[in-house]
Amino acid sequence: MPPATITASTNPLRDSRDLRLPRIAGPCGLVIFGVTGDLARKKLMPAVYDLANRGLLPPGFALTGFGRRPWSDEDFAEVVRDAVVEHARTPFDESTWEQLASGIRFVQGEFDDPDAFTRLRETLEQLDADQGTSGNHAFYLSVPPSAFPVVCTQLAQSGLSRASDGSWRRVVIEKPFGHDLASARELNDVVSEVFAPEDVFRIDHYLGKETVQNLLALRFANQLYEPIWNSHYVDHVQITMAEDIGIGSRAGYYDGIGAARDVIQNHLLQLLALTAMEEPVSFDADELRTEKIKVLNAVRLPEDLALHTSRGQYAAGWQGGSEVVGYLDEDGIDQSSATETYAAIRVDIDNRRWAGVPFYLRTGKRLGRRVTEIAVVFKSAPHLPFESSVSSELGQNALVIRVQPDEGVTIRFGAKVPGTLMEIRDVTMDFGYGHAFTESSPEAYERLILDVLLGDPPLFPSHEEVELSWRILDPVTEAWAESGTPDPYRSGTWGPDSANEMLARDGRVWRRP
Repeated sequence: MPPATITASTNPLRDSRDLRLPRIAGPCGLVIFGVTGDLARKKLMPAVYDLANRGLLPPGFALTGFGRRPWSDEDFAEVVRDAVVEHARTPFDESTWEQLASGIRFVQGEFDDPDAFTRLRETLEQLDADQGTSGNHAFYLSVPPSAFPVVCTQLAQSGLSRASDGSWRRVVIEKPFGHDLASARELNDVVSEVFAPEDVFRIDHYLGKETVQNLLALRFANQLYEPIWNSHYVDHVQITMAEDIGIGSRAGYYDGIGAARDVIQNHLLQLLALTAMEEPVSFDADELRTEKIKVLNAVRLPEDLALHTSRGQYAAGWQGGSEVVGYLDEDGIDQSSATETYAAIRVDIDNRRWAGVPFYLRTGKRLGRRVTEIAVVFKSAPHLPFESSVSSELGQNALVIRVQPDEGVTIRFGAKVPGTLMEIRDVTMDFGYGHAFTESSPEAYERLILDVLLGDPPLFPSHEEVELSWRILDPVTEAWAESGTPDPYRSGTWGPDSANEMLARDGRVWRRP
């Protein structure tokens, strides 16, 4: 017999209708501030084209760039085309491009120039007339957080933040949402003075990934997992985001921010909330956020942070067969920098479901390989009716959700080794998106930009979630600021020795992804 494979079942009745219809945006436009940055060039512009190529944008969709360059509309259209050709996920189609290009505009100006925002308002009004965007516009702030207040102020003073006659105006904010609890609150105050809470979309691109959304399907669409998704069966949970690259050209941003603020505060605590939350009444944004907020409210840090956290800084080593420099030798980094490039913390969740189950979060640069995963590690069987010699290679069962790369789910369990002896060894059963579905997964920014245009906010953190995340992390970064420098670790390894010692104190070890 051929080997069994995991496939997606289809329903002919459902397949007979176009499932895209509820997900096609109505008349609207998108304004991008910061169009010359890597994010706009590599992610945002290609995502807009991919949405158009999939038929999910209206025919009169408008894309407007705002920046200091002395570009004409045609110049900007050429910039967008180059970005699309180089980075788009879907094949280039000339007819799609021509339709998209008809709505491309560019406005030159500085963020603090009221005249530039007057020109922007006039441009959008003209697009409403020419393209039929109906006064519906989203403003994507792909700019440093320091520029948020001035851009929001200019949008308000120029009248661009206020909609009329049933139209809408929305703002999209990229992380970081502040650098601590106090600054996050200040930022929220600035934004909330200009836009209503339901019109503010805080982008965490990890929440747009198919595998993160599949975590919700895995838990709540199946009877198989939820009954054992609790402290009676789960020993601990490890959430990892590892990168095999250094800081690249991000020294100006990264130094002083560090791994914990850059990744744990947003990506990893959001993944924790989705992993640990109770089943929502529905997948309405308010219901989903309510359950995530409950979890984040219940998160507790260990009393002794020195024993249950770890921070490191990558040193010189070998990565992918090439010799690489350490963090302190990267361009733009001060030799005395105490910024961590590796961070690991233990947290506990004080509720009935998770009492006694530690959650270990770790992230780092220049680690062994690029991987993001959630590993739910189960308790060992209470009794094994086998001799210890035949089950010595048997570990704990684990369910691993791979967020990137090779998106999918792996289950690790014990099985008998073929032969006459009762020898038991760990094996894995694997589900991969690329094997089970013919459709390729859209990029996270495709899903998130479309959600903004549709006004569908379930995958966007609320300001309460942001503030709770900072409340969890602030004591850790404050303790580190008073305790010397990060531990060095060689590039290409899995972090400093203190990270292994942290788990060893609890009688556990890190998974090797």
